[in-house]
Amino acid sequence: MLLSKLTLYETRARFFMVGSGADEDSFRILKIDRTLDSNGSLSVTEDQTLYSRQEMMELLAMIESGNAATGGLRRVASCFGIVGFVKFLEGYYMILITKRSAVALIGGHYIYHIDDTLILGISGPSERFSDRTRSSDEARYIQSFCQVDLSKNFYFSYTYDITNSLQRNMTCVNQQQTKRYNEMFMWNNFLLRNGFEDLNNVWCLPIIYGFVDQAKIPVFGHDIYLTLIARRSRLFAGARFLKRGVNDEGFVANEIETEQIVNDANTTLFEYPHSRFGDNPAFTSFLQHRGSIPLYWSQDISQLTPKPPIELNYVDPYFSATSLHFSDLFERYGHPIIVLNLIKSKEKTPREGILLPEFRDAVTYLNTHLPEEMKMVYVEWDMARANKSDDAQEVVACLERIAEDGLGMTGFFHAGREPYLNAVRRAELEAGDSTKLPTRILGRLQTGITRTNCIDCLDRTNAAQFMIGKCALAHQLYALGVIASPHVPFDSDAANLLNSMYQDHGDTIALQYGGSHLVNTMETYRKIGHWTSHSRDMIESIRRYYSNSFTDAEKQYAINLFLGNFRPTPNGPKIWDLPSDYYLHHDPNLLKRSKKRSYKKWWINPDTSPPPDPTTLEPTMASLLSPTTPPDVAFKEYYRPDILTSFDRLYASTMNPASRGAGDDHGDLDLSPFAVRNGAVDATTQILEYQDRLGPHAFGSGCGGFVIYGVEGEGVAKWLKGGHLGVDEEVDGDGEVVVEVADVEPVPWWTTSALSMRLLDPVVSAGEFKEYKRYVAQFKPAPVTSMRVPKLSSSKRSTPASHPDFEIFKSYVESAFPNPSAPLQIVIDQRDEEIYRNYVQQSGKVGNYSGDTTAGVLGKGETDEARYEAYAQWLATGKYH
Repeated sequence: MLLSKLTLYETRARFFMVGSGADEDSFRILKIDRTLDSNGSLSVTEDQTLYSRQEMMELLAMIESGNAATGGLRRVASCFGIVGFVKFLEGYYMILITKRSAVALIGGHYIYHIDDTLILGISGPSERFSDRTRSSDEARYIQSFCQVDLSKNFYFSYTYDITNSLQRNMTCVNQQQTKRYNEMFMWNNFLLRNGFEDLNNVWCLPIIYGFVDQAKIPVFGHDIYLTLIARRSRLFAGARFLKRGVNDEGFVANEIETEQIVNDANTTLFEYPHSRFGDNPAFTSFLQHRGSIPLYWSQDISQLTPKPPIELNYVDPYFSATSLHFSDLFERYGHPIIVLNLIKSKEKTPREGILLPEFRDAVTYLNTHLPEEMKMVYVEWDMARANKSDDAQEVVACLERIAEDGLGMTGFFHAGREPYLNAVRRAELEAGDSTKLPTRILGRLQTGITRTNCIDCLDRTNAAQFMIGKCALAHQLYALGVIASPHVPFDSDAANLLNSMYQDHGDTIALQYGGSHLVNTMETYRKIGHWTSHSRDMIESIRRYYSNSFTDAEKQYAINLFLGNFRPTPNGPKIWDLPSDYYLHHDPNLLKRSKKRSYKKWWINPDTSPPPDPTTLEPTMASLLSPTTPPDVAFKEYYRPDILTSFDRLYASTMNPASRGAGDDHGDLDLSPFAVRNGAVDATTQILEYQDRLGPHAFGSGCGGFVIYGVEGEGVAKWLKGGHLGVDEEVDGDGEVVVEVADVEPVPWWTTSALSMRLLDPVVSAGEFKEYKRYVAQFKPAPVTSMRVPKLSSSKRSTPASHPDFEIFKSYVESAFPNPSAPLQIVIDQRDEEIYRNYVQQSGKVGNYSGDTTAGVLGKGETDEARYEAYAQWLATGKYH
């Protein structure tokens, strides 16, 4: 049940939270005791009963009547969700969401931004913090906790798991796992666990901290939604100069997962219908990662300098913490891991360069133990030095090459088949022959990720991530059939829209981590910024310096309280009295509690099961539809069939579109969002240069990840082609039969037959194809591959394949045992006994033969009788004479 409308009531003894869906036809009740239990913990009881409106009103009336002597039942507030519960020194507090606004729409699922919250005391009267007398320490803890502003950059969704990526939500890989949410990005994990043991119940609403933005690209009336989601990790989180490098558990500072979702707005819900028509090809996504350099390093902020010196605190020859970090990336994203290191390599006074050789050695050492197919790709490039060159396009050109190569290794996620025209273009480009039968891509999974870092993971990292995202956007649009070539030119509406979204994305992350906006934007690296941008950069540098010097400590106190890294106790130290929060994030007893990991097989986590192999997924992408919520719940949440709605109030109608530029010099208005504006290089010229540089990769064939291809000539196309579709069987070196589809007579793509194939385009399931092969080959004799008896250790002998007639043979043998519980009494059929007796008598005649056995063999009258005599002698003695 979806609980999107909550009402809080109170009596003298407890709180009652009444929750309902958008239709308000069924209700649930949560009871919260004002008094603590014997362990000093909060007592929260969930009523499992589902109430109707009438039953709920009667229950509230009964509660009010029962508490009439102590003040009755009073309505406190209406809200949209529970953030969690927190305790300092004098009791628990409850945090509620009182205002929200829709900021994104993914497949019919709304993502909301928290606009305002309400914090109520549970132990005493339900009043706000400022209206209650408290001790000075309690008041200071409250003030520090409230510095984490819940009304800025916190997001949630009722029906969509915002803590996981679209690929993970739409695939059925993790359906059997008990944990539904990714707790790494669940910022109210600690707050919810103060009241709930199971975070998967209907009252728990996970929230993320980061950035969410969405806009639409109108393509001649056809809307394409572009969504950007940044999830900040709650592990080893903090302010810029106070959180650097990696901790003992392998978590790095400023770790953020950025997801870029591109989907066709014509299809609303990606769960409808999930069993009738199979996969939905309208959704694509691409993941990136940023995080601090995974080494033990820090900066001393006691000196009031804009750039404190960098210190390498600890050198581990086995790079244990670094290996934990990359092991976590392998477990979450698969391989390959592309490490893009953008720190400076040449400086007058070595600063960033201190970390460069150590990080390079770490990746090199870890790669020596990895299997060949899992080795990390390490790319180091001094982006700041390249920006000082005279060539204005050097930074952009280099980043574009890195982005294309990275996308060619990791791929992206596409939940369905590509347009048939894409397969035709790729076949023509690869073979140079228009008669080649196209092979269609049925779906894609992203395997691996690009990890980008500079020294702060802010300015340079954000520019690099924009270039990678721009490359991914082109391939995503091409996979959806929106553009004819996977390239989006600069200075087009689509590219400008993506640039503005990534700049907002970078500004938000920079404010959260560094205290100011981005200092260097993409315009800086393209060298097209206005002269006023220099003064802006100077102002942001001063603002960042002030924030890091004077406000970061208070910000770190608030984050440690909010995430539960520090839990106040009446007799314990105060958080502001701690000389450092080092031991809040570095556990000295971690090695004693955790299982020891292998130094060689460092990527294997003994505490978790290995991640599933994407190649074991079902070949048809029908498995991509595993709804996170029941379809009727998502339907009611989006369409609201019970109330009167208007288009001007719908979020989809008010979403910001990509701006349309002016026409060309001749006054013709080009409404395409991919047309180049402001007299820049023509888009056609950019696309031709792009195709010449990348070759077949320009049409999507070079994208990596796990790609599912369709069988050539699938469906009715097998009977429409002029040639005959045969099935060839070959035996490999292990004796296994390998089935391959034989070559067919090609049909030109412009013919009527080829047109019929493209129009009909039916899908033959894998099960139906296997059944057809089994029917065709059921009477073919099995090939004899070897006369040798396999050894007992052979896998083929220890686990033999089941013969199709095994069940018939088994039932025949079991018929000889009329009573399975009785002693063994074999019943022999009379006809079988007679056949066996004749066989024994004939063998005896051959064995006792003593005639001349050399007549036929030596050429002395070669007759049938002589050959039979020689054969009989060979059977009896093994010799001819």
